[in-house]
Parts: sequence; C-alpha cells; structure tokens
Amino acid sequence: MLSAARVLSRSGSSKSSVLLSRNSRPSHPPSIPTIPWRSPFSTLDSPNAATEVPDFDDTFRAYGNKSTAELLRSYVVFQLCSFPIIVRNANQLYNISSSLLPSSLVDGIIKRTFFAHFCGGETTSDLKPCINMLNASGINGILDYAAENAPDESPNEGYDSDDNQPARVYDYVSERECDHHVEVFKQCITAVKDVTPRGFAALKLTALGNPILLERLSVAIIETRKLFEDFDRNGDGVVSVEEFGEAYREIFVDAEEKLPGLLARLDPKGTGQVDYVEWSKLLQPDDLPRLVASCREEGPLSKATPTPEELELMKAMKNRLWEIANLAQELNVRLLIDAEQTYYQPAIDNYVIELQKEFNSKSRLKNPDVPIIFNTYQCYLRDSTSRVRLDLLRASRSNYIFAAKLVRGAYMLAERDRSEKMSYPDPIHPTASATHECYNSCVNLLLEDRVLNSTKNEIMIASHNRESVELAISKVQELGIDQKSGALHFAQLLGMRDDLSFSLGAAGFNAYKYVPYGKVKEVMPYLIRRAQENSDITKGMGEELKGIAGELKRRFF
Repeated sequence: MLSAARVLSRSGSSKSSVLLSRNSRPSHPPSIPTIPWRSPFSTLDSPNAATEVPDFDDTFRAYGNKSTAELLRSYVVFQLCSFPIIVRNANQLYNISSSLLPSSLVDGIIKRTFFAHFCGGETTSDLKPCINMLNASGINGILDYAAENAPDESPNEGYDSDDNQPARVYDYVSERECDHHVEVFKQCITAVKDVTPRGFAALKLTALGNPILLERLSVAIIETRKLFEDFDRNGDGVVSVEEFGEAYREIFVDAEEKLPGLLARLDPKGTGQVDYVEWSKLLQPDDLPRLVASCREEGPLSKATPTPEELELMKAMKNRLWEIANLAQELNVRLLIDAEQTYYQPAIDNYVIELQKEFNSKSRLKNPDVPIIFNTYQCYLRDSTSRVRLDLLRASRSNYIFAAKLVRGAYMLAERDRSEKMSYPDPIHPTASATHECYNSCVNLLLEDRVLNSTKNEIMIASHNRESVELAISKVQELGIDQKSGALHFAQLLGMRDDLSFSLGAAGFNAYKYVPYGKVKEVMPYLIRRAQENSDITKGMGEELKGIAGELKRRFF
C-alpha cells in the first residue's frame, strides 16, 4: 500500500541535495520507451553523398591565414595556459593585478593578448573583421555575449536548513538587469543576421531570470518526476491506469471528481498506460498550486510548489525568452541555449522544450527543415543519454524538430565541490573515458535516429576532442549523410583547435567558431571558467602548441 506520508513527507533534516532521488530510485528520469522505427536503414539523406575527409595535420590549412605576429601571440598565450598553477589561480591573479595596478593598464594588456586571441571584440560592431576572416575559410560564427550572470554562491548558502529548499529571496534589481539583457541578446541576434547570416546566437538563461528562481523551478520539476516514480510501482517507466488511479486516491482527496478527466488527458489514445513523457507534458510547475491544494498531507511537493510571486517571475522570464525567440524566428537566426549547472538545468530544459514545441514545429518554421532552437546536453553528466532519448521521444510525439548541441561540460569542479559539501552523489561520470564514451554514443544515437526514423533532427558537435570529431565524420560516411546537409555541425571556441575548425571548413563541413564578445571585465570570468573546467581544452593546448610551432618553423626555416 502506498502511503501519502511516504510520498509527501520525506525527511526535511537530510543534507542530501534537492537533485537527489530517493535511495531506492535511480537518479535519472524514468525508463524511456523506444522511439518507433519508421523507415528502413537504407533511407539516407543523400544515398550518393561523398564525404571529404579533413586533414587535421595540415598546419598551413589551420594557421596559414594568421600573421607571424598573431602566431607568436598565440604561442605565448598557450604556453601560459599550459601551466596549471596559472589556470587554477587566474581569477585571483587578475584581481590582484587590478588592485595593484591601474585597471586600465591591466585590462589593456589583457585586451591585446588573451582577449584578442579568444574574443571577437567588445561590441557587436567590432565583430565584422573576425567573422570575415572565418567566412573566408568556410567557417561561420556563433555569437556569444559572454557576460556571466550567475550569483557568487556557496553550496550552503541560499538554503533553508529545515527543508533543504532554495531560499525564496529575489532581487528586483536583477529583474531590471534581466530586462536589459533581453535587449543585449536581441542586438546579438541582429548582429548574426548582419555579419554571419548562416550563424547562430548563443543564449544563457541565467541572464534572463534570477538564478534562485531557476533553482526553485528545478526543484519543483524534480518533485513532479519523483511523484511519477511513486506511481510507477514496478519501475518500468509506464503506469497502468489502474496503478495510477490507486496511487492518486491514496495521495489526493479529489479523486472521484478529478481522476476521470486527468486520465483522459494523460492517456488520450486509450492505451491503458501513462508514461513520463505524457506526465511531464501535462504537469507543469504552474499547475502545482492546484495539484497540491488537494493533497492529503503536506510534504516536499508542497514546499517545492511555486508561490504566486514566483509564478509571476516565471511568467516574466518566459516573456523575455519568447521575445528573443520571436525576433530570432523573424530574422531566421538560430539560437543555441547554453547548458548550465545541474541545479538550474531541469528548469532550463523545461523552457527549451516549450520553445522547441513552438518554434521548431513545421507550421512555424520559415524553412520547414531547419530548426531554430537548439538545446545543449553536457555529456559528462551520468543522466545525459537518458535525457537525450527522452527528448527525442518528446519531439517525435509532439511533431517538432529536435536539435541538440553536445558538449562534454563546463562546470565539473563546481559540481563536484557542491555534491561533496551537500552530501549527494556526484552527478558527473567517474572518469574522462566514461565521459568520452557517453559523448560518442550520443553522437551515434542522434545521427542514427535521423536516418532510421527519417527525421530532420540536427546535431552540433561542440568539441575540441579530435577523436570525437573523427568518429562523427566516420558515422556520417557510414550512414551516407550528405556532409553539407543540416544533419551535422561542428563548433570550437575562437582561438582554439584551429586545426579542427579550419580543416572542417576547407572540407565543406558545417564548421563554426564560438565568438565571445563583451567588455574585458565582463568576459574574463567566462574565459577563466572555460580554461579551468574544460579538460579537453587544456589537453588540446599541447596539440595547439605543436601545430603553431610547426607553422612558425615552416615560415622561418
């Protein structure tokens, strides 16, 4: 017998994270049904497509467009970045230098060295020369306003020690800043249209809403997932209508009134079963106040339910996001929604899924085969593969084009530090090899789904890992996908892994450079975090140095 107390009155004194499912449950979403096979494997994007293999060892191709002065600057920058003590303490070194020397001097030095190497400029009007250089080599731009807006937080701050919920404190100054960021992102979208029409604009949701609100919303989403897991007694990912009715009656007081209509919406085809896709489609965070009002007992689901104030703030965040997406659609500019920390990600995913339903639907797209909204999946997370499968199924059910950017992840140190301090399981794969395996399997999964199910799904390989790039190219060859189709894109950061980017562009692949821009003080935290968190980048620096040295040797000797 499933008791309401067990479901709704979990211990509030535990130090376990709000992200942690019960000990008896897996920490990933419920089992995902298999996506239906809709066409034979031989149905290819282009049966006669020939794929040119890039030569990643051609240093002239990668660095030949750079002046000798630029190469020397790059060599010095990478040499400095190869010292772990400098990378680890970069933020402190920057702050100390700024306190001892005139900030204009410090920023001027950085602007002519690190900033010039890794960034496209301070404003959108500065970007044209950089983009023109990339376009000349077959590379398009991803414009990224790189100011970071996440709070400076400790894992123990912002939580109520009694119920382990994020504190409900909102700074209305930040709301005004979020309104300002809407205009900044709209300028970015307009700049993409003007300077790199085949490019993308990158978007960070913590710039459009209070991060505390995103965390609170994420908790609410996780609690609704846990509620489904309680209904799913045998853990197979589906709930029979009989199981659902029995569990609902034990938890809620209005079963006789609400249950028939609820089941009709959860099982519209009368299959006799409810799965997590239908559950999550129907039960959104703004539905929770009505739901918990009929709970027999108060518990974590009630505590996670948004307040009226939070519902208004959520509405404001959604309005900002939709204002940006509407402009992107109007100008036919595509948006890459960045992944962020795990305690924000469920809320971010929820917003992105709603965006994709609306803006990636064939009825809304200007080009019915080209999706506008891309979500980002961090493959260093243990649940990333199950999330990709779940979202593929969502797209199939709701008839919109799935589009994903795959990264390894950019918050490893912070995530592990937080999980240790808050005593919940590390959400990240235990080894780099496990992350690589997850990344490559997600690439294969998405490319195979495009062919096997005749979809127009798109994938961006945002990676500095040469092996992953080569495996993706090999998979494209195996499946017969036209390299010039929209199936596959490759992206690297500006100033890094030019051996990959320029070789891919020369071979006719859809190659992109992430081009951060913003004032030096705004961009420095972003660049420091990239260097500190991304193991692929620091590993790739050795290969970069070797390639630059080879090109300098070719020129001088």
